[in-house]
Amino acid sequence: MRIRTIDRLDTFLAEQWDSLVGTDNPFLSHAFLSALERHEVVIPSHGWQPMHLVLESDAGELLAAMPAYLKGHSWGEFVFDWAWADAYARNGLDYYPKLIMAVPFSPVNGPRLLFAPGQDPDQLAPLFARATEELCERRGWSSGHCLFPPEEDARRLENAGWLVRQGVQFHWHNAGYRDFDAFLDGLTSKKRKNIRRERRQAAATGLHFRMQSGHRVSAEHWEAFHAYYEKTFLEHGNLALLPVAFFQEIAETLGDRVQMAQALDGETLVAAALFLGNEQVLYGRYWGCARELEGVHFETCYYQGIEHCIRTGIRRFEPGAQGTHKIPRGFVPERTWSAHWIADPRFRAAIADFLQRETPAVERYRLEMTAHSPYKQTTAASSET
Repeated sequence: MRIRTIDRLDTFLAEQWDSLVGTDNPFLSHAFLSALERHEVVIPSHGWQPMHLVLESDAGELLAAMPAYLKGHSWGEFVFDWAWADAYARNGLDYYPKLIMAVPFSPVNGPRLLFAPGQDPDQLAPLFARATEELCERRGWSSGHCLFPPEEDARRLENAGWLVRQGVQFHWHNAGYRDFDAFLDGLTSKKRKNIRRERRQAAATGLHFRMQSGHRVSAEHWEAFHAYYEKTFLEHGNLALLPVAFFQEIAETLGDRVQMAQALDGETLVAAALFLGNEQVLYGRYWGCARELEGVHFETCYYQGIEHCIRTGIRRFEPGAQGTHKIPRGFVPERTWSAHWIADPRFRAAIADFLQRETPAVERYRLEMTAHSPYKQTTAASSET
């Protein structure tokens, strides 16, 4: 076996990459990751340089892979290590570049260690861990970071000597609801009334709301959505790097795995939220609007997504990072994970100490948020207590 790096995913045919276990997650598909490269979103001048790790047999057969990037900053990651970078700088050391195993700009949970069917993750994960360490040491990079893996992958890396970090997101779980009203029936009276009030506010705007598959969205609506996406990013002081052609391409290549919640005035798109997903999980990503209207944000970003999950039988809805305002709207706190290897032994010890103190605080926060669950019975809506 051999491990090597590739700087373009097009090195592999789509069917080769997508044969790996975990690529049913749209963010890990060849179509999504290669589109980021083809549209020059992940490029060195943006602080993202593709550096994918692949494990092959001696005969050249693809056995496993990790989507990875050399980073010149910490933007677009959502596992915040700015304080670590500052500590390096105060000691006259370079934290950047660093290597991350992640989906660019996407705080979505899912596999990061992708294995061919029949391969043993417990056997191959340590090989990837050591290959990452050797690559960082050889190139003089400060660290390696695996962001938003499932807990089992984080533990495999922990067993290989990496540091594990816990985070919190807010997810919605489908308890087999027959319709949206059945979901509301499981909430406390106050939260149920609040959601109904917000949906009435959205309806009172006179807009028509619908969920539409990405490949059925018109070019005009994609242009409008992209303008709103850029506007939202600029209003928050961020740079919108994804071109409209990127969205249009993944809408065609991923088919129904791309969904857009649309708020329409006749045929004019006034607001929209973009989702990606598969048969098990719906992921909320981007939102934008021409003008602020009462209730429209919650309707497009949350309630249309929940209705879509109920209608299609999707089990979980991840609307994005952070946001305690999601709790009264049916989302509950869930643990997220990351794993970190730090080259400098002094900083490795300091960060390990930091994580020992941070982890109980994060868990207390999760439990405190769980206590604010909008459900009549917390266990009915959450997969963990």
